[in-house]
Amino acid sequence: MVKVSELLLHPVELKSAFILKFFREHLASEVEANKKVSKQQSPELKRCYELLKLTSRSFAAVIMELDPELRDAIMIFYLVLRALDTVEDDMTIDPKVKIPLLREFDSKLDLEKWSFDGNAPTEKDKPVLVEFTNILKIYHALKPEYQKVIKEITTKMGNGMADYILDENFNLNGVSTLKDYDLYCHYVAGLVGDGLTQLIVLANFGSADLYDENKHLMESMGLFLQKTNIIRDYAEDLADGRSFWPKEIWSKYTEKLPNLALPQERQQALYCINDLVLNAMTHVNDVLFYLSSVHEQTSFQFCAIPQVMAIATLSLIFSNEDILHKNVKIRKGTTCYLILKSRTLKGCVEIFQYYLRDIKKRLDVNDPNYLKLNIQIGKCEQFIEEMYQDKIPQGVEPKKSPIYLKVQERSKYDEKMYPIQETEQQNFYMVLFFVVALAGAGARYLL
Repeated sequence: MVKVSELLLHPVELKSAFILKFFREHLASEVEANKKVSKQQSPELKRCYELLKLTSRSFAAVIMELDPELRDAIMIFYLVLRALDTVEDDMTIDPKVKIPLLREFDSKLDLEKWSFDGNAPTEKDKPVLVEFTNILKIYHALKPEYQKVIKEITTKMGNGMADYILDENFNLNGVSTLKDYDLYCHYVAGLVGDGLTQLIVLANFGSADLYDENKHLMESMGLFLQKTNIIRDYAEDLADGRSFWPKEIWSKYTEKLPNLALPQERQQALYCINDLVLNAMTHVNDVLFYLSSVHEQTSFQFCAIPQVMAIATLSLIFSNEDILHKNVKIRKGTTCYLILKSRTLKGCVEIFQYYLRDIKKRLDVNDPNYLKLNIQIGKCEQFIEEMYQDKIPQGVEPKKSPIYLKVQERSKYDEKMYPIQETEQQNFYMVLFFVVALAGAGARYLL
């Protein structure tokens, strides 16, 4: 629930929450999705969407807004990977069972029926594995090319998970080098971006070169999200007896990672957090380039929302000692604002600009990475200027760089969204005016 007190202190977020709840204009595909869910063509499809809601209500909401061409495929993709993750995460499963199951999980997709009941009773996502036959039914109904993508990513992720379980150094010491850090993030998030990008390109919802020629972009999409989560989850991960902060970074500030939570280590801990934020920010330009290459509106929103949440979270955790002791999150009202604004590429860019500047104004001149942080933010700001080139002198031709041309193409789709956003604003203010007028009339009557 959104806290009313928080919204009252942040009027823009209050307005966004009302628009999102009552006035947001739904795309045709979203309306069609709701009709489809209410009718449901088969019991298996209905149950799959119920399982989706059981595992993640927020993910279910954004998947339901996807174009029908990709909605079922991405829903099944998510459930298959959730099932895989549920096996990997459950520490009660004997490694002699777990490792072969992870390595062979992709072969289960060739079966008509299969289920697994070996999870602990307390495992909240256990139903995904127990009822996996429902998932298989819908998986086999997908286009063959979509099935191929899902199986390919399942193969890579399952084997990657098994490799990490068998890595004694990783299990004892966590992530060591930045190379290891990137590889871990690749397996848990980069591969998801790989699969989603293939699906988007196969559906002709994005630039044809997005997958074959620019694979580093989709990699950055996953790494930016995962690294932000890893930084934020310091306290939670240590409490679970694990660590994903790379030793190559934290060892510059302390001898033992848990020591960063000690009061006497506060300053070094903040420097360490900021060093990790610096590393995450190296992916920003790739993220914006990727978003400029996605054309179909629902797919764009599906890709954009997590990224704007990530930059907002990155700004929140920058120089924030609270993450050493608890899990911090952006306000629900902020989330409403970001969801509405990120429906255009221009809106996404403005969000990134805002939070990059917010980080920049809080830089500590004594921070050992002060100069590097300034330089990295400068690179991002320069890239953003190149995207639109709307500040060049009159009469000067814009530089037709790859990102500029991408933005020009994506802007055509943004133009279709602007009238929708304007209508939402008008409807909100019209109702607000009516409520205020009614309240004023009531007040005069009472007096």
